[in-house]
Amino acid sequence: MGISLPNLLTLIRIAAIIPIVALFYVDAHWAHWTAFGLFAAAGVTDFFDGYLARATGQVSKMGRFLDPIADKLLIAAVILMLVATGDLSGLAILPGLIILLREIAVSGLREILAELRVGMPVSNLAKWKTTIQIFALGFLIVGEASPAIIPSTLIGEILIWIAGALTLITGIDYLRAGLRHLTD
Repeated sequence: MGISLPNLLTLIRIAAIIPIVALFYVDAHWAHWTAFGLFAAAGVTDFFDGYLARATGQVSKMGRFLDPIADKLLIAAVILMLVATGDLSGLAILPGLIILLREIAVSGLREILAELRVGMPVSNLAKWKTTIQIFALGFLIVGEASPAIIPSTLIGEILIWIAGALTLITGIDYLRAGLRHLTD
């Protein structure tokens, strides 16, 4: 049996990380916009892979495994590259760090709970968190390549603080719920 369309979209999202990261090394406006376009397309596939899997009855173990990994790899790679290039700097690194730490902690928690056969569904707030993260990182990728009338870096920094706050809230929610299962 071949790879389903939802899983193919997830694999494409993972593969897109390589050219997105490579474009951070090109010092040209077109590179920022191209990286943004690839990142935006990857963000859109995050919605469509899950939607298509549910709508067509193609929800699979592989998809449930790959989708959250693809999200975390994409977000982490972009945050790390933004910090490495100085496009995310100063105190704005803190929400980026919160995002990375939460993703690692929740992934570990999900793994342990899976051994106990306890699922942790994604909350609506966590979905909003992911959406705001994608918008924040998109604005930061474009950065100074945006037209002067659009303060992309400022918008990205404001959004990453909002995403960081939501990340902290959802991380605490997941840890509370998970710890209840671990201490029973």
